[in-house]
Amino acid sequence: MTSAADRVRGLIGGAAVETALVLGTGLGVVTERFEDAHRIAFADLDGFPATAVSGHAKRVVVGNFAGKMVVALEGRAHPYETGDVAAMRPAFATLKALGVRRIVLTNAAGSLDPETPPGALVAIADHINLTGLNPLVGLAGDERFVDMVDAYAPPVRAALAAAAAAEGVPLAEGVYMFFPGPSFETPAEIRAARVLGADLVGMSLAPEAVLARYFGFELAAISVVTNLAAGLAAQGPSHAETKTAAAGGAEALTRLLTRFVEGLDGL
Repeated sequence: MTSAADRVRGLIGGAAVETALVLGTGLGVVTERFEDAHRIAFADLDGFPATAVSGHAKRVVVGNFAGKMVVALEGRAHPYETGDVAAMRPAFATLKALGVRRIVLTNAAGSLDPETPPGALVAIADHINLTGLNPLVGLAGDERFVDMVDAYAPPVRAALAAAAAAEGVPLAEGVYMFFPGPSFETPAEIRAARVLGADLVGMSLAPEAVLARYFGFELAAISVVTNLAAGLAAQGPSHAETKTAAAGGAEALTRLLTRFVEGLDGL
């Protein structure tokens, strides 16, 4: 059976791919900027997760983006879909086999600060995961004891900040707290998250950050704020709101990522 990496490699003639993007809910429009793009459904790649979340195209896109060959995952598997927190491990192993060195995770998130409203972009400086869910559970060997200090690599975060400044795109930094979903957080959980130092909450990203470190990728992550968290707005959050607000922030994210990728030779 042809491996997923071989399938993707065959489409691009063996060209080097050093950068990968994971595009969250409503953010797949970034790949519209890819030139000479090739697209493969997750379902057609061995080991890739089956995911049914609306707002995700569930495909791999590889092409020329801002002068570099880049691979993007349009969508992800979430722990709440099957209970498998390691569902993205085969996809990340494929990225490693392709030669990817750095990965930028993106997602939709709820804000714990009314001054960081829907549409804002926030670079993740660190995360909190108190769920007990970890994608490395069950693996053998010392490699599973992954160091998460500076997991969100300061040089890559600095490059994102420089790209944002050059584009005139406001980019805050914050701490992300992972909740597995699929129900949204309660107001009491949000109050607890604020006490713990969280700025954002969401149902993805943290398990993938652990996988990224396990595979040795340089890691960065950007959340697009899609709602104020539970108890901070007149209405509770909804997935429909998430998709609508994510689409509104996608244009600024695309500009930021374009400038970031253009400057990767300096990293």
